[in-house]
Amino acid sequence: MSEKSPGYKIVSDNRQARHLYEIIETYQVGIELKGTEVKSIREGKANLRDGYGLVRNGELWLINVHISPWRSASNYFNHEPRRTRKLLMHKQEIRKLIGKVEEKGLTLVPLKMYLKGGWVKLDIGLGKGKKLHDKREDLKKREDKRDMERAMKQY
Repeated sequence: MSEKSPGYKIVSDNRQARHLYEIIETYQVGIELKGTEVKSIREGKANLRDGYGLVRNGELWLINVHISPWRSASNYFNHEPRRTRKLLMHKQEIRKLIGKVEEKGLTLVPLKMYLKGGWVKLDIGLGKGKKLHDKREDLKKREDKRDMERAMKQY
């Protein structure tokens, strides 16, 4: 895959987010990164599991996402693995998000990090936390669907 190809390559996926949160909307945002962070991401060394988004002073921030230090750089030039990173999004979209997050008590959850046309992009979801009974209900629906597919396959 060339650096400027139109396709995209998924680097990190937060599968647990869809289990813990009911995702209402998703947004594609850019991330402000340092050079060694980009090189680590290209190697697939990013973990979104504990991360979340925050709106501060009209800006969007990504907190607690782990991007491993690049192995080939000296310690002096490397980055802090869990540093706070700025997310890049249009101001009017951020204003809409502020209203939803503060008013309804929703959370910004990183869902997927990928390379698109040589740029690192992040899908961030506006989510509402699931209760334990909601999680059990989802598991039951999934099992029932599997059972129906198995039964249809046999006949």
